[in-house]
This record gives sequence, C-alpha cells and structure tokens, in this order.
Amino acid sequence: MDATTPMLRQYKDIKRQYPGMLLFFRLGDFYELFYEDAEVASRELELVLTGRDAGRGERAPMCGIPHHASTQYISRLISKGYRIAVCEQVEDPRTAKGLVNREVVRVITPGTVTDGEMLDERRNNYIASVSLIRGGGRRTVAGVAFADVSTGEFFTTQVEPDAGAAGAAVASAALPELLRVTPSEVLVPMALQNDPAIRTFRQQCPASIVTVYEERAFAPDEAASTMMRQFGVASVSGFGLDGMPAAVSAAGALLRYVRETQKSTVAQLSSVRVYRAGDYVSIDPSTRRNLELVRRDQDGSRRATLLWVLDRTVTAMGARTITAWIERPLRNVAAVEERLNAVGFLVDSPQIRMRLRESLRQVYDMERIAGRVSTGSANARDLVALAQSLETLGEIRSFLLRSLGEAGPPALIRQIVEAIAPLEDVSGLIARAIIEDPPMTLRDGGLIRDGYDATVDSLRSSSRDGKSWISRLEQSEREATGIKSLKVGFNKVFGYYIEVTRPNLHLVPPHYIRRQTLTDAERFVTPELKDRESQVLGAQQNLSELEYGIFCDVRDRVAARCAEIQKRARAVAEADCLASLAEVAAECGYSRPAVLDEAVISIKDGRHPVLEKVLGPERFVPNDIGLDAAGQRVLLITGPNMAGKSTILATTGLIALMAHIGSYVPAAAATIGLLDAVFYRTGSYEDLSGGRSTFMVELSEVAGILNSATARSLVLVDELGRGTSTYDGMALAQAALEYLHDEVGCLTLFTTHYHELAQVERRLAAVRNFHVTAVEKNGELTFLYRLTPGSVDRSYGVNVARMAGLPREVIRRAQVILRSLEEQSPSRPRQISLLETAAAAGGGERSAGGAGGEDPAGPDSAERLTPAEAEVLAAIRGADVNNMTPMESLARLSEMQKTLKESG
Repeated sequence: MDATTPMLRQYKDIKRQYPGMLLFFRLGDFYELFYEDAEVASRELELVLTGRDAGRGERAPMCGIPHHASTQYISRLISKGYRIAVCEQVEDPRTAKGLVNREVVRVITPGTVTDGEMLDERRNNYIASVSLIRGGGRRTVAGVAFADVSTGEFFTTQVEPDAGAAGAAVASAALPELLRVTPSEVLVPMALQNDPAIRTFRQQCPASIVTVYEERAFAPDEAASTMMRQFGVASVSGFGLDGMPAAVSAAGALLRYVRETQKSTVAQLSSVRVYRAGDYVSIDPSTRRNLELVRRDQDGSRRATLLWVLDRTVTAMGARTITAWIERPLRNVAAVEERLNAVGFLVDSPQIRMRLRESLRQVYDMERIAGRVSTGSANARDLVALAQSLETLGEIRSFLLRSLGEAGPPALIRQIVEAIAPLEDVSGLIARAIIEDPPMTLRDGGLIRDGYDATVDSLRSSSRDGKSWISRLEQSEREATGIKSLKVGFNKVFGYYIEVTRPNLHLVPPHYIRRQTLTDAERFVTPELKDRESQVLGAQQNLSELEYGIFCDVRDRVAARCAEIQKRARAVAEADCLASLAEVAAECGYSRPAVLDEAVISIKDGRHPVLEKVLGPERFVPNDIGLDAAGQRVLLITGPNMAGKSTILATTGLIALMAHIGSYVPAAAATIGLLDAVFYRTGSYEDLSGGRSTFMVELSEVAGILNSATARSLVLVDELGRGTSTYDGMALAQAALEYLHDEVGCLTLFTTHYHELAQVERRLAAVRNFHVTAVEKNGELTFLYRLTPGSVDRSYGVNVARMAGLPREVIRRAQVILRSLEEQSPSRPRQISLLETAAAAGGGERSAGGAGGEDPAGPDSAERLTPAEAEVLAAIRGADVNNMTPMESLARLSEMQKTLKESG
C-alpha cells in the first residue's frame, strides 16, 4: 500500500496518465512539481529545489512557480523541447469536502502552443504528422500533414517514393516536406521512430521534437472517422482525399493528437486543405540554406535574407504569410499572374497602397485570436481586439470600394474586397457586452458593460450602494464619536472594520465589537457594518461569477463564427503581402517579370536583392543572364575568386524564385520560364554528427541534384570538386557538367576554377563560356564584376590572398612556387587531352559522354601515337597516383615532357 500522503497519491495517479510530461500540479496560488519533474524544472528554470513531507519520514523533492507567472516558465520549458500537463483544481477548495478534485485541463507541447506570449508572431508554429500506408497496387506511400493550432491552418499531402523504395524507407519521400516546413513537433507511429529519414530530420532540425503516437490513430479508417467527426461530414471525399490513404492517415492522427492535448474540439481546425508537391517549386534543404531565403545560415536570423528584403508587412498575419509564399513559390502561370497583376495595381496606385497599409496597421492578429477563442483561452482583451479589427475591415472595404473606380481592380484585389466583408453582428455583440478596456483577469469582475444584462446591473447597483454607504460611514462615525483619526478599512481576513488609535480608545462607544488588536490601534465592527459587508461582498462575488459566465457565453458565440473570422484573416494577410511586395517594388525600382510556360530565363541588368540593399544600389554591378532550352542552356563561368561568380548564381536563383512568388524583381527586365525546381550547390561544411567530410557533403548534394533535376529545373553549381585532388575534382566537375547537358537538359549556371573545362564548349552544343572580369595592374587586382562571353585561364588566387592579409613572406613564396609550376606545366589542357586519350586507348567508359557520346580524341587515337607518346601513355597507365606525393607527380610529369620534347 502506498504510504504517501493523499495529496501526493493523487499527484502520482495523475502523473501516471501523462508519462514523459512535466506535471504542473495546482496547489492554491502555485503550480508545484514533485519528484523527478521537480528536479528537471529546478535545473532548467533555475528554481530552488525544496521538499515536502510524503509520509513515513520521506520527503518528496518539490519546486513551484506562481500560477499568475506560469506562462513565462512554461514558455522556457517548451522552447527546450519539454511537454507540459497543466493540472488544475476543478472544485472550489472552500467548499470541497476532503481532498480537492484535480484534473489535467490542457497539455502543452512545442507543436500545440496557442498562447501568444509563447509564440513568435511573425512565424507559424507547425506540428506535423508522418505516416506510411500501403496504397494501390500494394505500393507503400507516405503521408504528411501539418497544422498550426494557433491559427487554424491545416493541410496534408501524399508523396510517392522513388521507384524501388520499400517499407519504412519510404519515409524519405516525406523528408523534403518536413524540412521545408520545419515543424516544431513531428508525430510518428512507433514503426517510424528509428527510420533513417526521421533521424535525418532530428539532425537537421535539432530544435524540433519527435513524438511517438499510438499506432491505432494512424489507421486510415480510424483517421477518417476522426476527421469526419471534427468537420461534421459523412465522408472525407469532399476535401479531395479520395485515393490518398496516407494523407488521411497523417491528417487524422494529427487531428486526434491536437484534440487530446487541447482537451477541446479545436474548432479553429475547421477544414483541411490538400496540396501536392507539384503545386510549388521544389527547393531542397541545401538550396534553401545556400540562398538564405528566410533565415541566415550563420545565426538563424532574418537579417540579410530574401525575407528581410521583401517583408514590409504591417500585420502579424501578413508576416507569416509572406514567409510561406517565399518558402512555397507557385508553380502555376495563372496563379503567378494573378499575384503580379495585384502587385502591379498597387505599385501603380501609391495613394491606395499607402492608405491600405495605414489601415492594416490597426488590425490585430485575428488568426491567433480566433484560435484562442476556439480553445477557450481567449481573454476579454482578445475579444475587444477582435471587434476593433472587424470594424477596421469594414472601413478598409468601404475605402477600397470607393477608390477602385469603374474599371475595377485585378481579380485578386476583388476577391480580397469581397472576403473582408465585416461581421457586424460579431463585432456588435462584443462591443455591447465587453467594456472597452477590460482587466486581464476574468474571474474578478469588471468585464461586462452596463445595460447588457439586467441582473449584472442590479448586482452592480447593490454593490455600489453598499460601498457608498461604507464610504460615508467613516465621516458619520467621526462626527458621532469625536475621533477625528477614525478610519474604515478592509482586508481579506476580517472584512470591513473600524480602526481607532490607542490614545482614542476611551472614546469608543459601547456598541463597537473588538475584532483585532494592533501595536498602536484596535479594530472594531458593528452589527450594521457586518450587514452591509455581507451585502457588498455577496453582491461582488455573485457579480464576478455572473460576469464570467456571460463572458464565456459571448466567447462561445464568437467561437461559433471562427471559420468566417479565419476567412477574413486570410484575406487580410494576402492584402498585406501584396501591398508589401508593391512597396518594395516601388521603393527599390523592381520591374514586373514575364512568366512563361517555357524553359527560358532572360534577365537584363539583374541585381542581387539582398546585396543591393546591404551595399546600396549605386555600388552593385548588375549583369545580364540568358538561358534558353533551345540554344544557350548552360553557362560555364570562370573568373577570379571574389569576382562575383557566386553572386551571379545566387542572383539568378533569387530572381527566378521571386518571379514564382508573384513579386516584381530587381532587374531592368526579366522573362522567367516556369520551373519545377531550383537547385543551388555552393560552399563547404562538414556534417560531423553524420560522419561526412566536406567533400562527401558536396558530392551528396550534387548527387541529389543529378538524380532529381529535370529539363524544367534551374541548376546552379558553384565550384564543384574543390574537396579533392586537382585531377579528381576536374574529372568530377566535367562529368557532372556533361551529365547536366546531355542527360538532364536543364538550365544551368556552372562556375569553376578549372579553366581547362572551357574546352567543352567546342563539343557540347548548349554550353557557352562566360567569365567575370578583373584587371591586374602592377600586381594589384581590380574586380569589375561584369559577366562577359569567353573564358579566362587565371584565378588570381595569390592576388586574393594578398587582399586577405596573408603575410608578405607567404605571398612572395607563393608567387615563386606558382611561376615554377607554370613553367613545368605550361599547357594543362594538354594534360587533360592525354588523360582522355588514355581512357579511349584503354577502352574505358566515361560516366557521362560528350557530344555524340564519344571523346574528342576518337576511339582509335592509340593507333596514331608516336613511340614517344606511346611510352608516355604507358607511364601514365602504370602510375600509382594514389601513393605519389605532389612533388613526385610533378617530377614524373617533367620526365614525360622531356621524353616528348626529345622525340621531336
């Protein structure tokens, strides 16, 4: 038998129902934690660890926090990945007979937070769910669902694995979606908890938690039932989920988990949207990182990202939406044109844009307020803010209808105007019921306006009359007793009292009843005062309870209109985003791109949007880019370090994505063909936790590009092959370039320091050589940052080293070594030719063929060799290059050159 106290037995019973969570156990005005939970909380929150008598001499570790300050403490624990079960007293301790009943009223996890104080208002807080289901034809498919419980956003998709994938490995097909959204919590069935894809997610998103959830919730039939109960429908077919069992599985399990944690129907999740990966331009995680779309790779901040440039939104809803637009560029010409038309209208209408943005500043975060209303956690100030926002929408709509003119605005603007029709009955209800500046607390009264409820008015009148009588009592008693210092006061223990100082006690009348003795005074009551006290306190208590009940009724009535409020919130967010894009376009001199359903990119005077903002437009050098599937499809770009090759790649990628977002672009003119994916490989870093070197990371990313890109992709490859020896790197770079040209056929920008690769232009029809210009004068290098046709044969690495501040002795020695190497190897392209000849003579096959699939030397080139060349060729074949030092290699090469020269 458990020998602990009744209260701790109650604690243990409840704790067993919520394993793996920290139990916040309400005791009076505090939340207390016991045993292991107390030890964790005291460590993470830096609280003093105390103890409580647990019976039979045992002391239970304990720590606590004030209930009124719980939000900040819970927020800190949630940010560290903990899950919290909040256990409240569900009966009044004053009337409870024995132990107060307690129940968990809410579970808070990183993915189910709804409290605004715990969330970044400018970012969504998603929870995700992943499932695997055997679909049609016995093929296993993956389902992914996402929800933001704070806003009501809920969407799902089904992803097909690569051919040949089987079993749990199919989860890898869902990984790109998880990494794109980066949810703070992911639900998985037990069978997936150790899947390689989930392990990869943990590594790349260490701030997110993975929660293993019961298998039964993922069963398609059970999941469908959960969704039908939630949405009040007889089938999930109406949501477009026919033939998508994995999507149903993921969405239903996620919905069930959210309902369980919130202990409510979560009415804000009023519908589910089905999307397909093909609806958006695919951007893999490394490309997102390298282009720094919404966060910097260095510190995770928004500064110096594309989001930093484009986000001029004035509402929290708009800020979250523009982030989603950047992360999910559209892959539909008509949808892109709709946005561009709306942005163009606002660019050309500065007065309308300015008035719209000023009005939107008065709109609160309606999405998250609606979410809190639906879960019953909204306070009176939330309702007042909602009412004010709805009234502002009416003003915005009236202003737009007056300003748009007879010709009418673009379709998207018209849709927004229709969608923001004010909910006058909702805002009117709140305005009639709730006072304009209500208190933060809900149970202390002072919430309901005079005139809304007759009983409230009556109790309020009684309370006011009683308080007025008590306030007059002090003056009348002073006059009756002659005690000028007499005071009437109140405290929670004794109620109302009359206080008389000791020097005046001889003047106290007989009917005063002594209640409390102080050091220098006595406190008294009278029968009449106690009667008035009962009247005032009784009315006040009844009034507070009645006001709270009325408030809850109003909140419930507003919650019933949650879907309509969310619709207006989404329209506000869209309007804010369009106005933001227009503001940036007008201020920065962007132009409208032409978006075509063709494989083409043509950019005139393109600028990097972030660098232009950082450096200033007068310092940034624009460039032209031309790519066309029918002609110049691959640009091979050479040039010095620091000359701007990587900037040109990033500029092209960002402008292409901005066009797909529906944004104007930083260029004099641009034509952007509809892309299915953008890939950008640049930089070098180690994956230490994954046991991968920088070179392995580089090759893994390139492998992903070569295996995933299509003829409608844009591929940007920056300096492939730097992580290995010169010849290895050169060979890999050329083979990858040939594969992109011959097999994939995509639009490609490919930068390199292997100047020898310039030769491929002669035999790959769609390749054109370009270089970024620089001028050297008296040993000083000047970058011109201009992209120019043709290739170069120098990288000026030593000059850049001087600019970087290397010691002069190192620079001088490097120059000597460089001259020596150039004298020994005056024609590196000839070395490549010999390697190609050796491959042809040996009958070897290339990983990716050149034009026509043959090497330029020809299959019978060995028959045309001189004896000296044959001797050199044999030496090349027999060389053990893996065990030769660089100096030994150079010495061997020098001998070969000497042999060839002596042969004439």
